[in-house]
Amino acid sequence: MTTVHRTCPLCEAVCGLTLTLDEGGHVTRVRGDQDDPFSRGFICPKGASLGRLDEDPDRLRRPLIREGDLWREAGWDEAFDLVKANLDRVVATYGRQALGIYLGNPSVHSMAGSLYGGPLIKALGTRNVFTASTADQMPKHVASGLMFGHPLAIPVPDLDRTDFLLMLGANPLESNGSLCTAPDFPGRLKALRARGGRLVVVDPRRTRTAALADEHVFVRPGTDAYLLFGLVHTLFAEDLTRVAQPVGGLDEVREAAKHFPPEAVARRTGVPADVVVRLARELAAAPTAAVYARIGTCTTEFGTLAQWLVDVLNTLTGNLDRPGGAMFAKAATESPGRRRPYTVGRWRSRVRGLPEANGELPVATLADEIETPGEGQIRLMVTVAGNPVLSAPHGDRLDAAFAGLDFMVSVDPYLNETTRHAHVILPPPRVLQSGHYDFALLGLAVRNYARYSPPSLPLDGRPSEALILSRLAGIASGLEGDLDEFVIGGMLARAVETPGSGVEGRDVAELRAELDGETGAERRLDLMLRLGPYGVWAGKGDLSLRKLLDHPHGLDLGPLEPRLPEVLRTASGMVELAPPQLLEDVERLRGRLEEEPPEIVLIGRRHLRSNNSWMHNVAPLVGGSNTCTLQINPADVSRLGLDGTAVVRSARGELTVPLEPTDTIMPGVVSLPHGWGHAGSAQAVAAEHAGVSANVLTDETAIDLPSGNAVFNGVPVTILPSGVITAH
Repeated sequence: MTTVHRTCPLCEAVCGLTLTLDEGGHVTRVRGDQDDPFSRGFICPKGASLGRLDEDPDRLRRPLIREGDLWREAGWDEAFDLVKANLDRVVATYGRQALGIYLGNPSVHSMAGSLYGGPLIKALGTRNVFTASTADQMPKHVASGLMFGHPLAIPVPDLDRTDFLLMLGANPLESNGSLCTAPDFPGRLKALRARGGRLVVVDPRRTRTAALADEHVFVRPGTDAYLLFGLVHTLFAEDLTRVAQPVGGLDEVREAAKHFPPEAVARRTGVPADVVVRLARELAAAPTAAVYARIGTCTTEFGTLAQWLVDVLNTLTGNLDRPGGAMFAKAATESPGRRRPYTVGRWRSRVRGLPEANGELPVATLADEIETPGEGQIRLMVTVAGNPVLSAPHGDRLDAAFAGLDFMVSVDPYLNETTRHAHVILPPPRVLQSGHYDFALLGLAVRNYARYSPPSLPLDGRPSEALILSRLAGIASGLEGDLDEFVIGGMLARAVETPGSGVEGRDVAELRAELDGETGAERRLDLMLRLGPYGVWAGKGDLSLRKLLDHPHGLDLGPLEPRLPEVLRTASGMVELAPPQLLEDVERLRGRLEEEPPEIVLIGRRHLRSNNSWMHNVAPLVGGSNTCTLQINPADVSRLGLDGTAVVRSARGELTVPLEPTDTIMPGVVSLPHGWGHAGSAQAVAAEHAGVSANVLTDETAIDLPSGNAVFNGVPVTILPSGVITAH
């Protein structure tokens, strides 16, 4: 038996795991790593099932090539040659804007996805870039970019020191946290209450998190921005603001908030006016406080305004960049950025004219770009670790669009609802055969921390995920040579010319010789660590790859500290409270203030033992409470004459779904989990627990305008008894 220590890559909590492997490399036991200074032994059902996921018999081991409706295994060279021939053909015939790429959620949980996704996009040379971000968190990136000057400058609640936490649209007891990296999020919330703090959860459902809280407030889905504006209004009206940071636009925010008094937002949100006023007063009076909002507020029609108002509140109450408030992590691989204005809309999509954000277009318009003839029509798609047929709005339309592509190549371990349209599938190796470092997630951690997990098992002759993506980038660019050496050379050349880097004026070859690591990915990580804020080259610490290898349980780098001046990248050097793009959208919000809510709306939900569609093929993670049912209030069941199952109908489609009556959801709201819809799947367990895809019901034309994010919460639907047949 062998014991190895790894970071769990299955969600955003970055928990440390201790795995026991037998002689054949099979996982026989998974425990929480008690010596990890961040997670301290915490483990959830997903992490406990890592071995089963890693050794899933349906996981692909060799490339698949599709010929008609049949698949055959192929060698790696044959598969790459087929990709090259078709990519060259499409580019020669239609140009590079006929190429498209989609990066899925697991890319963020992959070291290779983080390091090689960007070079692959650059090599393709197309503006048709789509990711899971516009089906999830793009409103937060846009709001942070406009306020702080960088889309990754995202403040997180200082969970371990705050006295008051107001949480909207988040359910970390199920999700383990999101855009807030916090192992044992449940334990940290319990500790908050144990030390006398207060937790208030605002959600259309009484989730497990809401049940733990001191107070749960029901709110109509999609109206979070109104509620938050009501809080802002109260802070100004009662002179409760205490701004402690240099800000611009304070008067503009005050003026905008005048139109959202508590009485008006109460009618729109369903939250009583006296509750709005009380919550504002509690936020202002708490010794320290933080407002935190997540996917339930992002995936709405006014998602960017909601995310903006979260940090407006953190700023107005004096809690931005303050211990116990909303703070900025200092990641070990962080690099200084240039001070330049952040903007969106540098280009627009061909068909609907939707603006780019962070270099990508909204996934809600991907089907348009594939289906609509003309110059720039997408004819070849590359997908990496994603299943947009189930995760994007109006997924059945996207399913049909993929079927019409000239060519498609997918980097994915599974033959799933999306990759079944590919002509070539290139499967990455097992989790335990891959190194792991959380580049993105550690920039959102509630305590500064670093940990690297080297491969636990050899590759046995198959290419690493890094090599797969590098080879695709080489095919797309036509350039030969070592991608890693090219990137390392460029980073070193910039570093030696940058004042304050710690290596200015030094010889590039000499620095290159100091780098450690057995692979290009490890050497790139070593370079980033050495140049980072704790790095041995930066002169501020002794961090390097070697030090992380010598500390397999991870390194605690200390609590979050105030650092706003170095984080800000706005042209003014101040927190911009009133970006013009958002004030413009406030007028749209104001115009909907008196609107009557739909009779019934649909929202999503998370499961503790699931993280999107790719975890539904592991038997211990399906069944029980982790099922695809429609949660509905018993009063609605009685009023609508429902029994057992019901038809859910929207402007885009309809589904027949088993009902789960529960008083944990407010009347007029129904909830269906996302990521299901595996009927006919090649994955045996997933097919047995198929469920239905909620995105048959969602509308690709409904987006949050500033960010392009798809709307998945607050979708108007009609609920009918399953035996009723009407014209649709």
